[in-house]
Amino acid sequence: MKEPLTEGIDYYIDDFGRWVFTHHYLLKRGYCCQNGCRHCPYGFDKNKSPKKSPTQRHKIKDKT
Repeated sequence: MKEPLTEGIDYYIDDFGRWVFTHHYLLKRGYCCQNGCRHCPYGFDKNKSPKKSPTQRHKIKDKT
């Protein structure tokens, strides 16, 4: 079973009621989610990173 999150250690609630994960928790999680977390310890900045391209659909040719 996973450990429960501890307010003030793993996250805090900002003035708008949003949960904000702390630097400590993000390091403990062990990877970058690339969502632009406020306290990202991995150096990801969504404003400086290239935008992800939309999924491309490939046409399937009829074999008739």
